Amino acid sequence: MKTKKILVAILIIGIIGAFVAYKIYNKPHVNVGDTKSDITLTANKIINDFSSDESIANTNYLDKIIEVSGVISKVKIEKEKGIITLKTNDDFGSVLCHLSDNATQKINLLKEGQTITVKGICTGYLMDVILVKCEITY
Repeated sequence: MKTKKILVAILIIGIIGAFVAYKIYNKPHVNVGDTKSDITLTANKIINDFSSDESIANTNYLDKIIEVSGVISKVKIEKEKGIITLKTNDDFGSVLCHLSDNATQKINLLKEGQTITVKGICTGYLMDVILVKCEITY
């Protein structure tokens, strides 16, 4: 009798776990271009926030759609994906914006020294603040 209850409990937990995993795996991708920004700021502000207290900055920015304005210091294509580097006042850090496929097609219109605004998902900080799935909003 006790063994039967344990087996039923394990079965129920297994079914719930499988359902949750299925939902997470099939979660729709966020279209950054069509989604309103959670936060709008400058490249200097976000790098300063991460430099001064990374744990607070992670709470404020991680996995959120961020709109960042700054001056382009480098434009490149790597593995068929565009990457824009935004200058900051920090000598060692910058904001790296990994462009979406749609934005990568417009990369030829961008020049170093140009002021730009991009919107992307913040994935963290490793000397540079990283934004992915970025759209160019000018």
